Amino acid sequence: MEKKQFKTESKRILDLMINSIYTHKEIFLREIISNASDATDKLYYSAMKTGETGINRENLPINIILNKENRTITVKDNGIGMTKEDLESNLGTIAKSGSLNFKKENKDLTDVEIIGQFGVGFYSAFMVSESIKVISKVHGQDKAYAWESEGAEGYTIAEVEKEDCGTEIVMNLRENTEEENYDQYLESSKIKNLIKKYSDYIRYPINMDIEKTRMKAAENEEENSEEKKEPEYESYIENETVNSMIPLWRKTKSEITEDDYNNFYTDKFMDYEKPLKVVHSSVEGMTSYNMLLYVPSHAPVNYYSKDYEKGLQLYSNGVLIMDKCADLLPDHFSFVRGLVDSQDLSLNISREMLQHDRQLQMMSKNIEKKIKKELLSMMKHDREDYDKFYEAFGLQIKYGIYSSFGANKDLLKDLIMYKSSTTDSYVSLEEYISKMAEEQKYIYYACGDSVSKIEKLPQIEALKDKGYEVLYMTDEIDEFAIKILHDYDSKEFKSISDNDLGLETEEEKQEAEKLTETNKDLFEKMKDTLDGKVSAVRLSSKLKSHPVCLSTDGEISLEMEKVLSQMPNGNMGMKAQRVLEINPNHPVFEKLVDLKTNDDEKVGKYANLLYNQALLIEGISIEDPVEFSNAICELMI
Repeated sequence: MEKKQFKTESKRILDLMINSIYTHKEIFLREIISNASDATDKLYYSAMKTGETGINRENLPINIILNKENRTITVKDNGIGMTKEDLESNLGTIAKSGSLNFKKENKDLTDVEIIGQFGVGFYSAFMVSESIKVISKVHGQDKAYAWESEGAEGYTIAEVEKEDCGTEIVMNLRENTEEENYDQYLESSKIKNLIKKYSDYIRYPINMDIEKTRMKAAENEEENSEEKKEPEYESYIENETVNSMIPLWRKTKSEITEDDYNNFYTDKFMDYEKPLKVVHSSVEGMTSYNMLLYVPSHAPVNYYSKDYEKGLQLYSNGVLIMDKCADLLPDHFSFVRGLVDSQDLSLNISREMLQHDRQLQMMSKNIEKKIKKELLSMMKHDREDYDKFYEAFGLQIKYGIYSSFGANKDLLKDLIMYKSSTTDSYVSLEEYISKMAEEQKYIYYACGDSVSKIEKLPQIEALKDKGYEVLYMTDEIDEFAIKILHDYDSKEFKSISDNDLGLETEEEKQEAEKLTETNKDLFEKMKDTLDGKVSAVRLSSKLKSHPVCLSTDGEISLEMEKVLSQMPNGNMGMKAQRVLEINPNHPVFEKLVDLKTNDDEKVGKYANLLYNQALLIEGISIEDPVEFSNAICELMI
C-alpha cells in the first residue's frame, strides 16, 4: 500500500486549514455532517434524473457512532459514495470541492441543497483527530476503497470490503491536553447538542445511540407489600433521530399553529414567556432568504448593559453559520430575536462569516423595514401588546432616534409614545397631532423624574387651562431625542420650561412689556443679587397660581443640564441659561414692588428665597439649605 503526498503544498496548507480557518474546534462535526448531507443529496438527485424508485429522504439516514473504548467518532451516510479516483481527487487535493463541481455540472438542481463549495470542510476534522479513515463505496458499484491519513504527511488508498454504498468517516480523537478536552466529543449528550446547534435542519435523519435512564421494573408481586422501597433506575441505549430536519421557517404558514411558533421561540431562545409578535416571511430577489423573527415580551436582564449581544442566527441551507449575526440588526431593533436562512450567501472559506457585505446590507435594510412595519401594525391593531413592548424596549427606540446624529429619526419617530396630561395611557406623536386644538402652535412637553412630579410643575397649569395636551417625558434620553427630532408633522416641540410658550396674545404681550419696563430696576436688582445664577429675571406669562418658576434661554434645558452633570466628564461646561420668572398676578410680585420702594435691602433676600424655591420645584438641590432655612425664619419674624 503506497503512501501518497497531497497534491498541494500539503503541510503548510493543511496546518492553515486546521489552525487558522476555523474559530471553534466543535465546528468539525457540522462540516462532516454537511458533507454527508451533500453526498446523500447527490444520490437523491441522481435517482430523480434516472427515475430510480425506492430512494427517499426518510430511508437515507446519517448515522453517528461513538466508541469510547477506541476513541473514535464515525459519521456514516448512504449517499452517492466515492470511487478510488474521487478519493484521490477530492481528498488528496486540498481545497478541491467535489460538491462545487457537482453544482456546476448540474445547474438545473431543484429540491436539492448542496452545501459544500470550498473543499476544506473535511479537513476541519483534523482539529480533533490524530488520524482519519474514509471508507467509501459508489452506489451501483462493487468495489469499495479506504482513504487514510494522519495529517499533512500524506495519505494511503486501499481496496476494502464494504457491504452498503455510501461513506463512513472514522475520526480517531486526539489525546486530551491541558488546554483541550477531546473526551467531550465522545459523550452522546455533547454530540447531540452540537447537532441541534449546527445541523438540526439537515434534510436527512441524523441518528445516534442516546443513553437514557428509566425506572427499573419490580421483579415480583411481593413489591406491593406495605413496606415500599425507593424506586431503582437503570440505564439503557436507544437509537433516535436527533435533528428536526424540516425547519419551521420553511413550512407554509398554513401548516404552522400559534403554539408551533411560540414553542419554537421558547425552546430556541430559552425564554419563559411567549413572544408578543411573530414575523415569518420569505423574500425573493437578488438575495433570497427566509426569516423568522420574534419581538419578545420582556427585556433580558442584561439588555441595557454592555454584556448584551444583539444579532440574528444566520443559516445557509439550514446549516447554522453564525449564532449572532450582529450586522443583520440595527442597534435600535437589537431586541428582536430570530433567524435568517439563505441559499445565496457568499460565505468565506470556513463558512463562519460572509465574504460580501452587500448581501448583508440588503438583507439588513429589508429586515429593518419589516420590523418597523410590524411594530406599527402592533401599535394600531394590538395596542395592549404594543404598550407592553414599549414598556420593555421604548428606551431603545429613543436611543435610536438620538444616536448617529439623528440618522434614523424619520424611521423611528412614529414608534415613540409618552404619557400625557390628558390620559394615563401612552400617546403616539400621530395621536397627539390629531387631537391638537386648531390654534395650538406647538407640541408641548415636560421633563421630570416621574409623572407625579411633572404634574406638580407650575408651568403645567396655564397649558391645561388652554386645553393643550402636554407630553410627560421621564427618561433621561427623552429631551435629547426630542431636540434631534425638532418637529413632527411640521409642528415644533416646545418645552414648558422654554421662555416663550406662545400662549400670549399681542395685547397681553404689550401689557407685559409695559409692566416690565416700569419695574426694570426691580428685575436688575434681583439679577445682580443672584450674582450670575440667572441670566435674567422677568415677568412670566405661563404661571397661574404659583409665584415663581425657572425657565431657560438657549438649547440646553434644566433637565439636560442634570443629565450632563451625571456623566463621567461632568457637564462638559454645558450649562442651562437660567431665567427666574415672576408671576405678575401673584401677591409676591406686589410685595417685591413695595420692597423696591420702601425696603430695598430685602429685595435681595426675597430674590434668593424665590430662586431657591424655584430650584426645589424643579428638583434641583440648593447650594446652602441652612441659609435658605434661616432666610425663611427671618422673613417670618
